[in-house]
Amino acid sequence: MTFEELKPHVSNIIEKENATRDEKLKEICQLLTDHISYYNWVGFYFANHEAKTLHLGPYVGAETDHTVIPFGKGICGQVAESNANFVVPDVKAQDNYIACSFTVKSEIVIPLFVNGINIGQIDIDSHVLNPFTEADERFLEFVNEQVAKLFI
Repeated sequence: MTFEELKPHVSNIIEKENATRDEKLKEICQLLTDHISYYNWVGFYFANHEAKTLHLGPYVGAETDHTVIPFGKGICGQVAESNANFVVPDVKAQDNYIACSFTVKSEIVIPLFVNGINIGQIDIDSHVLNPFTEADERFLEFVNEQVAKLFI
């Protein structure tokens, strides 16, 4: 499926009435891993601004030890501070990368804003070098705009 074809599916998941927020987030993660071949790990991290930490939410993919990430550490921690998209074509070229698995070659992290506040992010790891384009960024921004509705 193309990104445009996936958009209504994301919206439909968000609008489900008989599912919890975490169930909806997990279903979105599953949708993306099922339909985008180079999305090998998809998950959400949520910010605790007082502790300056990110906490792992629903995800699909290999288990991770990175359930709590300090702001500023790794790609996710940097996005928590910068409030900007971060595309990493080759994780080996990043000094501040937290290695999850030797199979991860690239990563994209898009912040999740609710009422102008960065409450978390969607994080995607790929086993492919440099697969992410501007189209991925725009699509994942759309996903996060939809997800934000679950927090209003």
